[in-house]
Amino acid sequence: MTFSILALDRTTGAFGVATATGGPAVGSLVPHARARLGAIATQGFTNPLYAHDGLAALEAGQGAEAVVYALTTADPGRNKRQLIVMDRTGQTAGWSGPELTGAVGLHLEPDLAIAGNLLADESVVPAMAEAFARATGSLELRLLAALTAADIAGGDARGIQSAAIKIVTDQPYPLIDARIDFSLIPLDDLSTLLEKLRTGPYADFVADLPRR
Repeated sequence: MTFSILALDRTTGAFGVATATGGPAVGSLVPHARARLGAIATQGFTNPLYAHDGLAALEAGQGAEAVVYALTTADPGRNKRQLIVMDRTGQTAGWSGPELTGAVGLHLEPDLAIAGNLLADESVVPAMAEAFARATGSLELRLLAALTAADIAGGDARGIQSAAIKIVTDQPYPLIDARIDFSLIPLDDLSTLLEKLRTGPYADFVADLPRR
């Protein structure tokens, strides 16, 4: 149904999460991140409480593996869920329930986690990891490169209709929270939106936001 990626930029300390799916409004429930804390993507038959409870557990000091274990063992619907978690140290953990349909993939390493289900084939997740590793530039552009590579490799078996990228740095609010809720070309539209967010009047506006 969905493919997602979490990443930590060691240079800036930013956490990023990006996702795309065959349904509308993927940015509303799947991608989650909090400054200095970590990131989560909850998908498959999405359980939004994984994000709420998972971020609370990360804030309490639990590591990624402990969070995934606690969330999934407490959820009777876990066999239809998919989850990836990154903690404040960049450690990652994930879960793919055995009842997920279609091709399913999971890639976990320090500072990077990728998950996908109902994929066109098993090459999608490795294509995302390779594209992210090869991409240059800001974190959001590297995440977009990973989503684009996934789409080229087949992506969601149904095609994609929505996509989102969220970046958090050192403030309580996100630096970037870009969402395309419904489009026939969501990644093209997301690329255009990111360009507008990164340049021009909006970039100047963000630079002037109050900081803690």
